[in-house]
Amino acid sequence: MSKIKIFALGGQNEIGKNMYVVDVDDKLYIFEAGLKYADDKLLGVDYIIPNYDYLIENKDKIQGFFITHGHDEQMGALSDILVDLPDVKIYGGKFTLEIIKQDLNESKINNANLIEIKAHKKLNFGNVSIFPIQVSHALPDSYLYVLTTPDGSIVFTGNYVFDPSMLGPYGTDIGKLAYIGKQGVLCLMNESIYSDKIGYTSPKHHAASVIRNTIEENEGRIFFNIFETQIYRIQELFNEISKTNRNVVIMGKSLENIILKGIDFNYINFDKEKIKTINHVNDDGILVIISNEREKPYSSLKRILRNSDRFVTLKETDTVVILSPLYEGTEITSTKVFNKIAKVGSKLVILSKKFLSPHASSEDIMLMINLMQPKYYFPVIGEYRHQVENAILANKLNIPKENILLNLNGEVAIFENGKLVSNDEKIKVDDILIDGKTAGDIGDLVLKDREMLSDSGIVIVNANIDKIKRTIINKVNIITKGFIYVKDNINIITESEKIVSQVINENIKNNYIDYIKLKNEIRDKLGKYFYKETESKPMIVVVVQEI
Repeated sequence: MSKIKIFALGGQNEIGKNMYVVDVDDKLYIFEAGLKYADDKLLGVDYIIPNYDYLIENKDKIQGFFITHGHDEQMGALSDILVDLPDVKIYGGKFTLEIIKQDLNESKINNANLIEIKAHKKLNFGNVSIFPIQVSHALPDSYLYVLTTPDGSIVFTGNYVFDPSMLGPYGTDIGKLAYIGKQGVLCLMNESIYSDKIGYTSPKHHAASVIRNTIEENEGRIFFNIFETQIYRIQELFNEISKTNRNVVIMGKSLENIILKGIDFNYINFDKEKIKTINHVNDDGILVIISNEREKPYSSLKRILRNSDRFVTLKETDTVVILSPLYEGTEITSTKVFNKIAKVGSKLVILSKKFLSPHASSEDIMLMINLMQPKYYFPVIGEYRHQVENAILANKLNIPKENILLNLNGEVAIFENGKLVSNDEKIKVDDILIDGKTAGDIGDLVLKDREMLSDSGIVIVNANIDKIKRTIINKVNIITKGFIYVKDNINIITESEKIVSQVINENIKNNYIDYIKLKNEIRDKLGKYFYKETESKPMIVVVVQEI
């Protein structure tokens, strides 16, 4: 009999940043290590990962990270985590590890302990085992994990859909799922993102009709914007291209590497002869595939739109197709990009909201519950409203409310001898904001400063004081950026110089000058004056030094 703890370091009440820990008798099995895309409010922040201090403190207990598939929300934090935990084992399918390798190579991490696993091949960890089962998602080799303990199985679904048309490396082994359910599932951790959507996701995640119609109706160049790891949608795109005599250019080394590897591994079916070099990007009727960088939505499109791409410029005769989902929190960025495309005069095609990503909708979720027949149910992966809708579905299928865990990040569910026990244990959780190559030092104050700069600009006050005579040398110098147009507001600058001079003269009468008090007074009086004159509150930086 065992003591089991289950909790999330990220992924609950949010989209992305997935990281779930199952502790079986002081041995930690970690499912996912994901990031979350920064929204438009987090100025300058590239992406967000879970705080993993708990893992550092318990690194000797970690049995491994088990990654369901190669999306950033599942594996994007690994390059940051491995800096502090370089020896941890990372398990995943063949194609999942290829994507992880590429991501780690970009971060110059070449010695990661990556272990390739195969569907339906059990991994043993003493009296505990992990059994991966293939499920259908946007990538090949996507796995659901079954962690078998002496008290029953813990099943972590990851992302999935039930779609009988997805075959081979994209298929779901329903027979294996049903077998696990018959063996006894203690707790099912089931995804929630589409729990409020009625019916099955399939076939609403297929975009072939849009791709086909766009190619047939537009003879000019067509740009398809897509996330590089949406492999199944790339296959849909290639299926339609194969029916024509048109060729393809893949823009971006990372995207090209993933697609070519997919073809080499027989995960993508396409004639390489139809893939042309970047020198053909301006050919008539060429089809161009471009991708987003993980932390900068529409980065490739934005580079083209500002005419800074050395290979291509968007033309009025071009068509741009957005084949990637629009993520919450990036609406402002999306709108700006779409408006710029419209100004160029290019035709814009955006997948409507009826087209879904391959996540489980209500019927998919209920089918998984029926197959697993769990004793306890833990809605995971999604905002809290999604978790609640997921819980309602489980209750409809006769799982008692007291056996449904609506836990947030850090809230621990404890099972002893196969029974849930009441507790108030919580694990410390937090966000780590990643800004370029810097992790962890981008806090609320930094973001507030960036917000102020973006709203009202900055004013820099520079004054030099004679160390002996205690007088201002020359005059006060005031520089503004993003605040006012100086030529039209000379009177404001002149009055500001007088205010600063007056404050300095009042503070240099004594032998001792309190520079902290002096700078605070300048900021206070200038701030009030600027607001009175302009109703703006710029950031004010004061530099006063003795010479």
